[in-house]
Amino acid sequence: MVSTRPYLIRAINEWAADNNLTPHLLVDTTHDGVSVPEEFIEDGKIVLNIASGAVANLTLGDDYISFNARFAGIAREIFVPVPAVCAVYARENGMGIVLPDDPEREETTTTDEPSSPTPTPPKGSHLKIIK
Repeated sequence: MVSTRPYLIRAINEWAADNNLTPHLLVDTTHDGVSVPEEFIEDGKIVLNIASGAVANLTLGDDYISFNARFAGIAREIFVPVPAVCAVYARENGMGIVLPDDPEREETTTTDEPSSPTPTPPKGSHLKIIK
């Protein structure tokens, strides 16, 4: 089944533009394939302004988002796989959507990580019945 994630991103972006708001993406930069200016990453995340006046050649595809933008006056090409987008919202009022974790990424992460040790069940209670 096709993911709803790219459709939701495009919908919030269009809604923001229709209401003269500034659409932003919150991106998890630890995701494979993310290409953003590293000097603007904070705690493994970056916020990207994708308003038409801030970017050029914006592509909101089913698999990736790409555009050209200036960061501190330097032109950069930005590439973000759609599963790396955590949220899309309007800067002015914070309205938008926080996207759920990508199920495909969860499956690969959980199978790659060693399972946590099973806790030992507690032994009998230390309490005694007093009559």
